[in-house]
Amino acid sequence: MSQLLSIVADRQILLAEETFSHFGMVELVDGRSIEQATVKNADVLLVRSVTRVDESLLKNSKVGFVGSATSGIDHIDTDYLKKSNISFAHAPGSNARSVAEYVLSSLFATAEYNNFDLTKKTVGIIGCGQVGSRVKRFLESLGVTCLLNDPPLAEQGSTESYVGLERILEADIITVHVPLTTDGKYPTSKLVDKSFLDGLKSDAILINTSRGEVVDESALLSFKETNPESTLIFDVWCNEPEISISLLQQTFIGTPHIAGYSYDGKLKATKVLAQALQTETNSMSAIAEVLTSETAVIDTLEYNDETAVQLAVMQTYDVRSDAIALRELISMPSGDGAIYFDSLRKNYPIRREFTNRQINIKKLNNEMQQRLLELGFKTGLA
Repeated sequence: MSQLLSIVADRQILLAEETFSHFGMVELVDGRSIEQATVKNADVLLVRSVTRVDESLLKNSKVGFVGSATSGIDHIDTDYLKKSNISFAHAPGSNARSVAEYVLSSLFATAEYNNFDLTKKTVGIIGCGQVGSRVKRFLESLGVTCLLNDPPLAEQGSTESYVGLERILEADIITVHVPLTTDGKYPTSKLVDKSFLDGLKSDAILINTSRGEVVDESALLSFKETNPESTLIFDVWCNEPEISISLLQQTFIGTPHIAGYSYDGKLKATKVLAQALQTETNSMSAIAEVLTSETAVIDTLEYNDETAVQLAVMQTYDVRSDAIALRELISMPSGDGAIYFDSLRKNYPIRREFTNRQINIKKLNNEMQQRLLELGFKTGLA
Protein backbone atom coordinates (compact mmCIF):
# COMPACT_ATOMS: atom_id res chain seq x y z
CA MET A 1 0.00 0.00 0.00
CA SER A 2 1.13 3.51 -0.74
CA GLN A 3 1.82 6.01 1.95
CA LEU A 4 -1.17 8.16 1.03
CA LEU A 5 -4.10 5.79 0.75
CA SER A 6 -7.33 6.17 -1.16
CA ILE A 7 -10.04 5.20 1.30
CA VAL A 8 -13.72 4.57 0.58
CA ALA A 9 -15.79 4.51 3.76
CA ASP A 10 -19.45 4.12 4.61
CA ARG A 11 -20.49 7.56 5.85
CA GLN A 12 -22.34 5.95 8.76
CA ILE A 13 -19.10 4.71 10.34
CA LEU A 14 -18.69 6.98 13.32
CA LEU A 15 -16.04 9.68 12.87
CA ALA A 16 -14.74 7.96 9.74
CA GLU A 17 -13.32 11.07 8.10
CA GLU A 18 -11.75 12.46 11.27
CA THR A 19 -10.10 9.13 12.06
CA PHE A 20 -9.04 7.70 8.70
CA SER A 21 -7.87 10.94 7.12
CA HIS A 22 -4.66 10.24 9.05
CA PHE A 23 -4.02 7.48 6.52
CA GLY A 24 -5.01 9.21 3.29
CA MET A 25 -7.88 10.70 1.34
CA VAL A 26 -11.29 9.58 2.61
CA GLU A 27 -14.34 9.41 0.36
CA LEU A 28 -17.56 9.01 2.33
CA VAL A 29 -20.33 7.14 0.52
CA ASP A 30 -23.71 5.58 1.17
CA GLY A 31 -23.13 1.97 2.19
CA ARG A 32 -25.98 0.55 0.15
CA SER A 33 -24.76 2.25 -3.02
CA ILE A 34 -21.20 0.88 -2.98
CA GLU A 35 -20.47 -0.91 -6.28
CA GLN A 36 -17.51 -1.88 -8.45
CA ALA A 37 -17.01 1.62 -9.81
CA THR A 38 -16.98 3.03 -6.27
CA VAL A 39 -14.04 0.92 -5.14
CA LYS A 40 -12.10 0.44 -8.38
CA ASN A 41 -9.28 2.83 -7.42
CA ALA A 42 -9.52 2.49 -3.64
CA ASP A 43 -6.75 1.02 -1.51
CA VAL A 44 -8.99 0.64 1.53
CA LEU A 45 -12.69 -0.16 1.83
CA LEU A 46 -14.51 0.40 5.12
CA VAL A 47 -18.07 -0.90 5.36
CA ARG A 48 -20.93 -1.86 7.63
CA SER A 49 -23.38 -4.77 7.37
CA VAL A 50 -25.40 -3.17 4.55
CA THR A 51 -22.58 -3.71 2.01
CA ARG A 52 -21.93 -7.14 0.53
CA VAL A 53 -18.18 -7.54 -0.02
CA ASP A 54 -17.24 -10.31 -2.43
CA GLU A 55 -15.57 -10.97 -5.77
CA SER A 56 -18.30 -9.21 -7.75
CA LEU A 57 -17.51 -6.01 -5.84
CA LEU A 58 -13.73 -6.18 -5.59
CA LYS A 59 -12.63 -7.89 -8.81
CA ASN A 60 -10.11 -5.75 -10.73
CA SER A 61 -9.97 -3.20 -7.91
CA LYS A 62 -6.88 -1.98 -6.03
CA VAL A 63 -8.38 -2.76 -2.63
CA GLY A 64 -5.81 -4.33 -0.32
CA PHE A 65 -7.57 -3.85 3.02
CA VAL A 66 -11.22 -4.30 3.96
CA GLY A 67 -12.56 -3.26 7.34
CA SER A 68 -16.08 -3.83 8.62
CA ALA A 69 -17.30 -1.80 11.59
CA THR A 70 -19.44 -4.73 12.69
CA SER A 71 -19.37 -7.77 14.94
CA GLY A 72 -20.95 -10.11 12.39
CA ILE A 73 -19.30 -10.90 9.06
CA ASP A 74 -22.04 -12.71 7.12
CA HIS A 75 -21.86 -9.87 4.56
CA ILE A 76 -18.16 -10.53 3.89
CA ASP A 77 -16.80 -13.29 1.64
CA THR A 78 -13.76 -13.95 3.80
CA ASP A 79 -12.66 -16.88 1.63
CA TYR A 80 -12.39 -14.59 -1.38
CA LEU A 81 -10.45 -11.99 0.61
CA LYS A 82 -8.00 -14.61 1.83
CA LYS A 83 -7.57 -16.08 -1.65
CA SER A 84 -6.96 -12.61 -3.03
CA ASN A 85 -4.48 -11.63 -0.28
CA ILE A 86 -6.74 -8.81 0.86
CA SER A 87 -6.31 -8.03 4.53
CA PHE A 88 -9.47 -7.97 6.63
CA ALA A 89 -10.46 -6.61 10.02
CA HIS A 90 -13.74 -6.30 11.86
CA ALA A 91 -14.86 -5.43 15.36
CA PRO A 92 -16.23 -8.47 17.20
CA GLY A 93 -17.81 -7.53 20.50
CA SER A 94 -17.67 -3.80 19.88
CA ASN A 95 -21.43 -3.41 20.16
CA ALA A 96 -22.10 -6.35 22.48
CA ARG A 97 -22.83 -4.21 25.53
CA SER A 98 -25.14 -2.01 23.48
CA VAL A 99 -27.19 -5.02 22.33
CA ALA A 100 -27.34 -6.44 25.85
CA GLU A 101 -28.60 -3.09 27.14
CA TYR A 102 -31.26 -3.12 24.40
CA VAL A 103 -32.44 -6.54 25.58
CA LEU A 104 -32.62 -5.40 29.20
CA SER A 105 -34.53 -2.23 28.31
CA SER A 106 -36.95 -4.29 26.19
CA LEU A 107 -37.57 -6.74 29.01
CA PHE A 108 -38.24 -3.99 31.54
CA ALA A 109 -40.66 -2.34 29.09
CA THR A 110 -42.44 -5.67 28.51
CA ALA A 111 -42.61 -6.46 32.24
CA GLU A 112 -44.11 -3.06 32.95
CA TYR A 113 -46.70 -3.37 30.17
CA ASN A 114 -47.74 -6.91 31.12
CA ASN A 115 -47.37 -6.37 34.85
CA PHE A 116 -45.00 -9.21 35.69
CA ASP A 117 -41.88 -9.56 37.81
CA LEU A 118 -38.89 -10.20 35.56
CA THR A 119 -37.07 -12.04 38.35
CA LYS A 120 -39.84 -14.68 38.35
CA LYS A 121 -39.23 -15.53 34.69
CA THR A 122 -36.78 -17.96 33.09
CA VAL A 123 -34.79 -16.65 30.14
CA GLY A 124 -33.39 -18.93 27.45
CA ILE A 125 -30.31 -17.50 25.73
CA ILE A 126 -29.46 -19.01 22.35
CA GLY A 127 -25.89 -18.11 21.46
CA CYS A 128 -23.55 -17.27 24.32
CA GLY A 129 -20.75 -15.36 22.65
CA GLN A 130 -19.98 -11.68 23.10
CA VAL A 131 -23.63 -10.59 23.33
CA GLY A 132 -25.30 -13.61 24.89
CA SER A 133 -22.76 -13.81 27.68
CA ARG A 134 -23.39 -10.16 28.56
CA VAL A 135 -27.14 -10.69 28.56
CA LYS A 136 -26.63 -13.59 30.94
CA ARG A 137 -24.42 -11.52 33.21
CA PHE A 138 -26.90 -8.63 33.30
CA LEU A 139 -29.90 -10.81 34.02
CA GLU A 140 -28.23 -13.00 36.62
CA SER A 141 -27.05 -9.90 38.47
CA LEU A 142 -30.75 -9.07 38.87
CA GLY A 143 -31.63 -12.55 40.09
CA VAL A 144 -33.12 -13.85 36.83
CA THR A 145 -32.70 -17.55 36.03
CA CYS A 146 -30.98 -18.13 32.66
CA LEU A 147 -30.71 -21.24 30.50
CA LEU A 148 -27.93 -21.37 27.91
CA ASN A 149 -27.80 -23.01 24.50
CA ASP A 150 -24.69 -22.87 22.32
CA PRO A 151 -23.69 -26.21 20.75
CA PRO A 152 -20.36 -24.95 19.28
CA LEU A 153 -19.22 -23.57 22.65
CA ALA A 154 -20.45 -26.68 24.45
CA GLU A 155 -18.31 -28.83 22.15
CA GLN A 156 -15.27 -26.69 22.93
CA GLY A 157 -15.54 -27.70 26.57
CA SER A 158 -16.72 -24.39 28.01
CA THR A 159 -17.15 -24.30 31.77
CA GLU A 160 -20.72 -23.02 31.36
CA SER A 161 -23.64 -25.41 31.71
CA TYR A 162 -25.55 -25.71 28.44
CA VAL A 163 -28.89 -27.32 27.71
CA GLY A 164 -30.49 -28.59 24.54
CA LEU A 165 -32.82 -26.56 22.39
CA GLU A 166 -35.83 -28.50 23.66
CA ARG A 167 -35.16 -27.28 27.20
CA ILE A 168 -34.57 -23.72 26.03
CA LEU A 169 -37.96 -23.64 24.35
CA GLU A 170 -39.61 -24.24 27.72
CA ALA A 171 -38.36 -20.87 28.99
CA ASP A 172 -40.68 -17.90 29.42
CA ILE A 173 -38.41 -15.64 27.40
CA ILE A 174 -36.17 -16.62 24.45
CA THR A 175 -33.48 -14.26 23.20
CA VAL A 176 -31.41 -15.12 20.12
CA HIS A 177 -27.76 -14.06 19.75
CA VAL A 178 -26.23 -16.20 17.02
CA PRO A 179 -24.25 -15.34 13.89
CA LEU A 180 -25.98 -16.00 10.58
CA THR A 181 -24.56 -19.17 9.02
CA THR A 182 -25.90 -21.35 6.23
CA ASP A 183 -23.57 -24.32 6.44
CA GLY A 184 -21.45 -26.24 8.92
CA LYS A 185 -22.63 -28.49 11.71
CA TYR A 186 -24.94 -25.92 13.28
CA PRO A 187 -26.39 -23.60 10.60
CA THR A 188 -28.50 -20.80 12.00
CA SER A 189 -30.38 -19.70 8.89
CA LYS A 190 -34.08 -20.13 9.74
CA LEU A 191 -33.16 -21.59 13.11
CA VAL A 192 -36.46 -20.20 14.35
CA ASP A 193 -38.71 -22.28 12.11
CA LYS A 194 -42.09 -23.98 12.54
CA SER A 195 -40.61 -26.81 14.58
CA PHE A 196 -38.87 -24.32 16.88
CA LEU A 197 -42.01 -22.22 17.28
CA ASP A 198 -44.18 -25.26 17.96
CA GLY A 199 -42.05 -25.89 21.03
CA LEU A 200 -42.62 -22.44 22.56
CA LYS A 201 -45.08 -21.59 25.29
CA SER A 202 -48.19 -19.89 23.94
CA ASP A 203 -47.31 -16.72 25.88
CA ALA A 204 -43.56 -16.81 25.19
CA ILE A 205 -41.56 -13.64 24.70
CA LEU A 206 -39.25 -13.96 21.67
CA ILE A 207 -36.39 -11.52 21.09
CA ASN A 208 -34.23 -11.39 17.96
CA THR A 209 -31.29 -9.00 17.74
CA SER A 210 -29.01 -11.23 15.65
CA ARG A 211 -29.97 -11.34 11.96
CA GLY A 212 -33.39 -11.34 10.34
CA GLU A 213 -32.66 -14.47 8.32
CA VAL A 214 -32.29 -16.48 11.52
CA VAL A 215 -36.11 -16.45 11.62
CA ASP A 216 -38.60 -17.96 9.20
CA GLU A 217 -40.90 -14.95 9.18
CA SER A 218 -43.82 -16.76 7.52
CA ALA A 219 -43.75 -19.44 10.20
CA LEU A 220 -43.52 -16.77 12.88
CA LEU A 221 -46.58 -14.94 11.56
CA SER A 222 -48.54 -18.20 11.65
CA PHE A 223 -47.37 -18.82 15.21
CA LYS A 224 -48.40 -15.32 16.27
CA GLU A 225 -51.84 -15.75 14.69
CA THR A 226 -52.54 -18.87 16.74
CA ASN A 227 -50.74 -17.56 19.85
CA PRO A 228 -51.83 -13.93 20.16
CA GLU A 229 -50.68 -13.76 23.77
CA SER A 230 -47.05 -14.23 22.69
CA THR A 231 -44.76 -11.18 22.56
CA LEU A 232 -42.33 -10.37 19.74
CA ILE A 233 -39.35 -8.05 20.19
CA PHE A 234 -37.49 -7.68 16.89
CA ASP A 235 -34.61 -5.43 15.89
CA VAL A 236 -33.58 -7.33 12.76
CA TRP A 237 -35.57 -8.36 9.71
CA CYS A 238 -35.36 -10.29 6.48
CA ASN A 239 -34.84 -8.16 3.37
CA GLU A 240 -33.80 -4.98 5.19
CA PRO A 241 -34.61 -2.19 4.52
CA GLU A 242 -37.78 -3.50 2.83
CA ILE A 243 -39.07 -5.21 5.94
CA SER A 244 -42.31 -7.11 6.46
CA ILE A 245 -45.06 -4.72 7.49
CA SER A 246 -47.14 -7.70 8.59
CA LEU A 247 -44.44 -8.76 11.03
CA LEU A 248 -43.85 -5.23 12.26
CA GLN A 249 -47.56 -4.93 13.04
CA GLN A 250 -47.33 -8.04 15.22
CA THR A 251 -44.37 -6.88 17.30
CA PHE A 252 -44.64 -5.36 20.74
CA ILE A 253 -41.26 -3.74 20.15
CA GLY A 254 -39.97 -3.44 16.59
CA THR A 255 -36.87 -1.36 15.87
CA PRO A 256 -34.76 -0.58 12.76
CA HIS A 257 -31.64 -2.71 13.41
CA ILE A 258 -30.27 -0.32 16.02
CA ALA A 259 -29.75 -2.57 19.06
CA GLY A 260 -25.99 -2.21 18.68
CA TYR A 261 -26.13 1.47 17.78
CA SER A 262 -24.86 3.05 20.96
CA TYR A 263 -22.34 5.84 20.44
CA ASP A 264 -19.84 3.91 22.52
CA GLY A 265 -20.25 0.73 20.48
CA LYS A 266 -19.77 2.59 17.21
CA LEU A 267 -16.72 4.31 18.62
CA LYS A 268 -15.15 1.01 19.67
CA ALA A 269 -15.63 -0.33 16.14
CA THR A 270 -13.99 2.73 14.57
CA LYS A 271 -11.02 2.43 16.91
CA VAL A 272 -10.60 -1.29 16.16
CA LEU A 273 -10.48 -0.63 12.41
CA ALA A 274 -8.11 2.31 12.83
CA GLN A 275 -5.73 0.22 14.92
CA ALA A 276 -5.88 -2.61 12.38
CA LEU A 277 -5.12 -0.24 9.51
CA GLN A 278 -2.30 1.30 11.50
CA THR A 279 -0.79 -2.15 11.95
CA GLU A 280 -1.35 -3.02 8.29
CA THR A 281 0.41 0.12 7.07
CA ASN A 282 3.08 0.27 9.77
CA SER A 283 1.93 3.82 10.32
CA MET A 284 3.64 5.78 13.06
CA SER A 285 1.33 8.78 12.87
CA ALA A 286 -0.97 9.16 15.82
CA ILE A 287 -4.62 8.37 15.24
CA ALA A 288 -6.86 11.27 16.16
CA GLU A 289 -8.33 11.07 19.62
CA VAL A 290 -11.93 10.73 18.55
CA LEU A 291 -13.51 10.97 21.95
CA THR A 292 -12.78 12.59 25.23
CA SER A 293 -14.83 10.28 27.38
CA GLU A 294 -17.27 12.12 29.55
CA THR A 295 -19.62 10.57 32.05
CA ALA A 296 -23.18 11.79 31.77
CA VAL A 297 -24.92 12.35 35.08
CA ILE A 298 -28.48 11.25 35.68
CA ASP A 299 -30.41 13.74 37.80
CA THR A 300 -30.27 12.97 41.48
CA LEU A 301 -33.30 10.94 42.47
CA GLU A 302 -34.50 9.24 45.61
CA TYR A 303 -34.85 5.79 44.13
CA ASN A 304 -36.66 3.21 46.20
CA ASP A 305 -35.04 -0.19 46.27
CA GLU A 306 -37.73 -1.96 44.23
CA THR A 307 -37.50 0.29 41.18
CA ALA A 308 -33.92 1.57 41.30
CA VAL A 309 -32.46 -0.63 38.57
CA GLN A 310 -35.43 -0.33 36.23
CA LEU A 311 -35.49 3.45 36.53
CA ALA A 312 -31.76 3.72 35.93
CA VAL A 313 -31.94 1.49 32.84
CA MET A 314 -34.98 3.15 31.31
CA GLN A 315 -33.71 6.67 31.98
CA THR A 316 -30.50 5.78 30.19
CA TYR A 317 -32.16 4.02 27.25
CA ASP A 318 -35.88 3.51 26.74
CA VAL A 319 -36.25 1.26 23.70
CA ARG A 320 -39.89 2.26 23.28
CA SER A 321 -38.89 5.55 21.65
CA ASP A 322 -37.18 3.63 18.83
CA ALA A 323 -40.18 1.31 18.51
CA ILE A 324 -42.59 4.25 18.22
CA ALA A 325 -40.45 5.76 15.47
CA LEU A 326 -40.41 2.59 13.38
CA ARG A 327 -44.18 2.06 13.66
CA GLU A 328 -44.63 5.20 11.57
CA LEU A 329 -43.53 3.02 8.67
CA ILE A 330 -46.81 1.06 8.82
CA SER A 331 -48.91 3.96 7.51
CA MET A 332 -46.48 5.03 4.80
CA PRO A 333 -47.14 4.61 1.07
CA SER A 334 -45.63 1.54 -0.54
CA GLY A 335 -42.04 2.23 -1.53
CA ASP A 336 -41.36 4.84 1.14
CA GLY A 337 -40.78 2.34 3.94
CA ALA A 338 -37.27 1.30 2.93
CA ILE A 339 -36.12 4.90 2.72
CA TYR A 340 -37.64 5.65 6.11
CA PHE A 341 -36.08 2.52 7.68
CA ASP A 342 -32.64 3.59 6.53
CA SER A 343 -33.23 7.20 7.57
CA LEU A 344 -33.88 6.08 11.16
CA ARG A 345 -30.51 4.37 11.18
CA LYS A 346 -28.64 7.18 9.47
CA ASN A 347 -30.07 9.82 11.79
CA TYR A 348 -29.96 7.78 14.98
CA PRO A 349 -29.56 9.97 18.08
CA ILE A 350 -26.57 9.68 20.38
CA ARG A 351 -27.15 6.90 22.86
CA ARG A 352 -24.65 6.29 25.62
CA GLU A 353 -24.06 3.00 27.41
CA PHE A 354 -24.54 2.33 31.13
CA THR A 355 -20.80 2.66 31.68
CA ASN A 356 -21.05 6.33 30.78
CA ARG A 357 -23.80 7.09 33.26
CA GLN A 358 -23.36 8.17 36.84
CA ILE A 359 -26.31 8.02 39.19
CA ASN A 360 -26.21 10.29 42.19
CA ILE A 361 -28.34 8.65 44.83
CA LYS A 362 -29.84 9.77 48.11
CA LYS A 363 -31.36 6.58 49.42
CA LEU A 364 -30.46 3.12 48.18
CA ASN A 365 -29.43 -0.02 50.00
CA ASN A 366 -26.12 -1.74 49.35
CA GLU A 367 -27.69 -4.57 47.36
CA MET A 368 -29.29 -2.22 44.85
CA GLN A 369 -26.12 -0.18 44.55
CA GLN A 370 -24.21 -3.38 43.81
CA ARG A 371 -26.70 -4.36 41.11
CA LEU A 372 -26.27 -0.99 39.43
CA LEU A 373 -22.50 -1.37 39.54
CA GLU A 374 -22.73 -4.86 38.03
CA LEU A 375 -24.68 -3.42 35.11
CA GLY A 376 -21.89 -0.90 34.56
CA PHE A 377 -23.35 2.25 36.11
CA LYS A 378 -21.27 4.54 38.23
CA THR A 379 -22.85 5.59 41.50
CA GLY A 380 -22.21 8.43 43.90
CA LEU A 381 -23.82 10.08 46.88
CA ALA A 382 -25.88 13.18 46.27
